[in-house]
Amino acid sequence: MGDIGMPELLVILGLAVILFGGKKIPEVAKGLGEGIRNFKSALKGDGAAKDTEKA
Repeated sequence: MGDIGMPELLVILGLAVILFGGKKIPEVAKGLGEGIRNFKSALKGDGAAKDTEKA
């Protein structure tokens, strides 16, 4: 498989907009970022993981 170029990224972005809608994409990206952050902290072995959930 080759590298992902600009046309492929545009197709993926277009599909994301179609699937999630323009207003939902920031929420999805935020959730993905928080998940990656939590995963990295778990790999480091941080015992006191921060709760990022809002009450």
